[in-house]
Amino acid sequence: MFYDTYALYQIARGDPNYKQYARASIKTTLLNLYELYYTLLKEKHTELARELFQRLLNSCIEIQPEDITTAAEIRLGKKQLSYIDALGYAISQRRKLQFLTGDQEFKTMEGVKFVK
Repeated sequence: MFYDTYALYQIARGDPNYKQYARASIKTTLLNLYELYYTLLKEKHTELARELFQRLLNSCIEIQPEDITTAAEIRLGKKQLSYIDALGYAISQRRKLQFLTGDQEFKTMEGVKFVK
């Protein structure tokens, strides 16, 4: 399963709806970790940001050139998606991983596990 930043953030917050996903094998990208790290720093959770960043580094999937082109095409069709969200979704599709998120923009998209 591919974890977008929304999912990672909910796990960091201890959201009970994401508790079962905190123990699973997490796949994400370094860009998602960047977003998570920034958000936690902004909220003054510096130690948690550092801890999660280090713990999740080995969970990062390498971005391939075709992920960039696919993400751009996805984003053209769904203008509300961020670059990182579109890229994560493209990677999840290429790797045949379910995309875990609570981001409303993905709710009806194929291959998405939507948890709010």
